[in-house]
Amino acid sequence: LAALLLSRCLLKMVKGNLVFPEDILSIYCNGLQGSTSPPHSWDMGEQEEEAAGAMGGHNPTEVQMSQLVLPCHSNQHGELSTGQLLKWIDTAACLSAERHAGCPCVTASMDDIYFEHTISVGQVVNIKAKVNRAFNSSMEVGIHVSYEDLCSGKHCSICKAYATFVAQGPPGTKVKLKPLTPQTEEEKIEHSIAAERRRMRLAHKDTLKDLLTRSTGDTAEMETRDGSAAVPAEKTRVESVELVLPPHANHQGNTFGGQIMAWMENVATIAASRLCHAHPMLRAIEMFHFRGPSQVGDRLVLKAIVNNSFKNSMEVGVCTEAYDQEMSVSRRHINSAFMTFVVLDEEGRPCSLPEVMPQPGDGERRYREASARRKIRLDRKYVVSCKQTEVPLSVPWDQSNKVYLSYNNVSALKTLVAKTNWVLAREKEKVQIYMLEEDKFLSFRIEMLVHISASQAFFLLSDLRRRHEWDSHYESAERVQQVDEDDTIYHVLSRTLSSENKPQDFVILASRRKPCSKGYGVGDVFVSVTWAACHSPGCPLPRDPYVVAFRSVTLPTHPASSSYTRGETLCSGFCVWPESEEMSKVAYYNQATPGFLNYVTTNVVGLSSSFCATFEACEKFLLKNKDDLITQL
Repeated sequence: LAALLLSRCLLKMVKGNLVFPEDILSIYCNGLQGSTSPPHSWDMGEQEEEAAGAMGGHNPTEVQMSQLVLPCHSNQHGELSTGQLLKWIDTAACLSAERHAGCPCVTASMDDIYFEHTISVGQVVNIKAKVNRAFNSSMEVGIHVSYEDLCSGKHCSICKAYATFVAQGPPGTKVKLKPLTPQTEEEKIEHSIAAERRRMRLAHKDTLKDLLTRSTGDTAEMETRDGSAAVPAEKTRVESVELVLPPHANHQGNTFGGQIMAWMENVATIAASRLCHAHPMLRAIEMFHFRGPSQVGDRLVLKAIVNNSFKNSMEVGVCTEAYDQEMSVSRRHINSAFMTFVVLDEEGRPCSLPEVMPQPGDGERRYREASARRKIRLDRKYVVSCKQTEVPLSVPWDQSNKVYLSYNNVSALKTLVAKTNWVLAREKEKVQIYMLEEDKFLSFRIEMLVHISASQAFFLLSDLRRRHEWDSHYESAERVQQVDEDDTIYHVLSRTLSSENKPQDFVILASRRKPCSKGYGVGDVFVSVTWAACHSPGCPLPRDPYVVAFRSVTLPTHPASSSYTRGETLCSGFCVWPESEEMSKVAYYNQATPGFLNYVTTNVVGLSSSFCATFEACEKFLLKNKDDLITQL
């Protein structure tokens, strides 16, 4: 590719008798690095055409990296070292972030990473990274890693990751990033859900604190463990120091985040090996944040210890501190991370691991926190990482998974909204009905324009206790639990009879979201966006709607009753877009479950009429109550 681009550029310049030695050098050195400095007489339009042709119409922030795994990259198993893979992931993500920002960027955080397969020497690692969404001075970069076997042609996914990068300007200045406009359906989905992922990151620490406050079982577990058979955690402790040299740093002199992650993986592997006396494999890295930068010349002290071991896995905690001279007393906290290791036998099955006996005090605290993190990690992987078709309709709700169920609820609706192949099925006066058929699901979208502000419609539609005022299918809705400001659990009684000739009831989690502002940084909060901000002339951002999402959950306080047939909803809800200060587009979405398909196919006409009548009643409800709502607010 480099040779092809170089030959084309040289050909154009030779034809125009415009060959400059510095141009050739610039093209050769910078052509594949997204250089923004064109040759002296190379027209920008031609440059963009060449770049577009080379990229094949891809996202302009997309970066692709392919690396052949050599023996120098491998561990004792002859497989790619996870530390080396982390360095490549961070490098590709940083290049993508800088391509969008046009200035140096640093790694701020990395979400959970689950490694699905190992990669052997001789195989090729393919990494794709692109910016999903730009906020104020930070941006989310999505990374997908796969491997390719050159002999068989086999391709296999290794992991997906999401990293947050912060743009850095000259000292004392703040970089404001330009917005990113998604083009494809996939990009629109990632752009929309990026705000939800950020919300989940911010809530992670509070989720852990809540679980630790309510957890009492780990203390009892420590008391019942056989101390004579357990390995003291202190025996797994590792401490190592690294000197940051120029090859470890970027063009600003800051240590690469990937390099720090690689060093952390190294000491964590040693700590894990001291527990199991074998060669462990890294399976997952917990979500982590970089607390501050380190520079060339810093000494990095890396500490690792096994916090807890479970039946087939163990958690290793790693801490990185920096100081700038040998005799310096104060150390700067750079990063902390938690890594999950397993040991596999010759047939690839997980081996049982020795128990860990923590030291009193901090050791016991780390032990309890490791158990809490394991539960959160399993909840997050189960609810967040699964495809929509793999998550059961009614997931048990509790305090430990409330953040992830809320995320799944809103992201499922946003994913449905971003679909592009909706088909108009019926139009009656103000109401349009669209259908989307894919896989085992049939989805509906009913929308209309209403003379009401988006915020007013949002507040009226988000309270299920008033749904019976306009929806004839609802008998009543009782608020069971106010989880937080944005999430509420309702017990809904329906007038609709089931096949058992009994009325249905539902336990529904309602999650509502206001639009996030046009841009926000790492410390900003979600705020409502005004109509003027959303509709400023030439504003390239896709409009974020007000969202009210519904999904079924189970609660031990509300089991199924013999008087009702317990119904379930997979994905439904409202999106409200402001069209003007006094006009909004209100859309209702519902993803029908497989059991509903037969009814739909035989009752399309009647169902459409019912939808139209219900939505017309919804419009009357909104118009009737908007003035009362203004008075209440």
